[in-house]
Amino acid sequence: MGDEYRAKIFKSGNSVALRLPKALGLSDGEEVVLVPHEDGSFSFWKEDQARDLFLALYGSMSSDFMQEGRGDIDQGERDWTSNTPQAA
Repeated sequence: MGDEYRAKIFKSGNSVALRLPKALGLSDGEEVVLVPHEDGSFSFWKEDQARDLFLALYGSMSSDFMQEGRGDIDQGERDWTSNTPQAA
């Protein structure tokens, strides 16, 4: 694991903000993609690196990934006449 950084959340107008250390390689005005996870953690990356990160996933799968398909997945019946999502 690499270096660990600690940061403090602060109020900025009606929002909260997080000051990130310059050592992370971010520049003023640079945009990042922030993804919250169900466990309360977050992932973020520079927006201009999104394509490279996506393409890196391609080589990370094993050669037998989904070799036997997705298996039997019950999708249930769908009502294609309604614009509102059905509860699962």
